[in-house]
Amino acid sequence: MGLVDPVQDDYTVPWPPNRPLTRDDLDRMPHDGHRYELVDGALIMTPAPSRLHQRAVAAVYRALFAACPDELEVLFAPLDVVIAPDTVIQPDVLVARRDDFTERDLPKAPLLAVEVLSPSTKRVDLMLKWSRLEAAGCPAYWVVDPDTPSLIAWEMRDGAYAQVAKVTGDEVARLEVPFAVTVVPADLTS
Repeated sequence: MGLVDPVQDDYTVPWPPNRPLTRDDLDRMPHDGHRYELVDGALIMTPAPSRLHQRAVAAVYRALFAACPDELEVLFAPLDVVIAPDTVIQPDVLVARRDDFTERDLPKAPLLAVEVLSPSTKRVDLMLKWSRLEAAGCPAYWVVDPDTPSLIAWEMRDGAYAQVAKVTGDEVARLEVPFAVTVVPADLTS
């Protein structure tokens, strides 16, 4: 069974291929409403998020958007972030310089990537994406757990992530990268 290119239906990729996948392979995935990402050439398909997850994504977006300077832009998934030919991710929320975007994607690490945890993505968000974004030099990475509610934030220090905030409930995180913003986890799910 092959993977059919929606543009060139005579082109197929053996499935599963006998090599790591690339951005080109990802582009050939069917447009079937699923969220596909690549990490080190491995395909990750994410199911539709829960209502609580989406509420937290929207709240993070609103908090960042309200504080965002004009030269930066805040966007939410799905938007491809290409950090290597075999690693294309879609953070739940991201901040990047307006000039760094193409019409299609962000071809480099963002200034901030935010993931809202769900049972199906927790390991990927806390281990794989965390390490790949760190290696790509993403200046800040946040993980929000809407079930707790909590926030953990890391910032790049001397080429590695250092935890700069870990707050739950009504505790306040005052973060400075990529710009000053205050986050209260309980506000993200109410």
